[in-house]
Amino acid sequence: MSTITLFVLSTETRSERRFSPHLTVRELKTKLEPVTGIPAPSQKITLHASEDSAQVLTSLDDDDRPLGYYSVRDFQVLKIQDTNPSSTSSAGQYTDVSRVEKFEISREEYEQRRDTVLAYKQRNHMGRFAPEKKSAPKVEEHVDIPIGARCQVDPGDGSMKKLGAVRFVGETKFGGGGVWVGVEYDEPLGKNDGSVQGERYFACKPSYGAFVRPGKVQVGDFPPEDIMEDEEEI
Repeated sequence: MSTITLFVLSTETRSERRFSPHLTVRELKTKLEPVTGIPAPSQKITLHASEDSAQVLTSLDDDDRPLGYYSVRDFQVLKIQDTNPSSTSSAGQYTDVSRVEKFEISREEYEQRRDTVLAYKQRNHMGRFAPEKKSAPKVEEHVDIPIGARCQVDPGDGSMKKLGAVRFVGETKFGGGGVWVGVEYDEPLGKNDGSVQGERYFACKPSYGAFVRPGKVQVGDFPPEDIMEDEEEI
């Protein structure tokens, strides 16, 4: 075996490396110093079966032993710990935000500046600075259909037209708003008795009532049909 492929993990680094099994632990630590930022004398190296495994297979604690002495196999994991974090280790210098000098400004100063995101939004009327949209005034729908008038309802789907009388005209609590026309049919061709969802709009016998949009209602001289007129005399 000329080289061994291993994963190297430290607090802030992860990499895949190849090492000679003849490399001593001391030489290995020297190679890992620029990789992990942990000085070689401060390194504690443990061998693990996988990255998620907390079980230590062995500790590489003899600097004079070669890597191969520890029966290291391909794709195992070397975890490097810093035994002296307060030393000259460079670990943490890129993730420790406490080391970063911060620019601070008061809210009042920020609001007075003209080169900020806040100022940009103010100039371009964006976000909370956008003009308030006024809702369009509600236009009342004018329907010239008198209550009590005879009417004919055309469903518009090719089915037969129905005759009846107008019993209600106005807005309802169902159907998404707008004006509905309540019709009492001459025959039991409806869907209700003048009430929908517990709200009564007019009264009629069950299955004689229905609600339709004004566009489907034609008011005129539509006398009730005599259902006996086509029958033979008895």
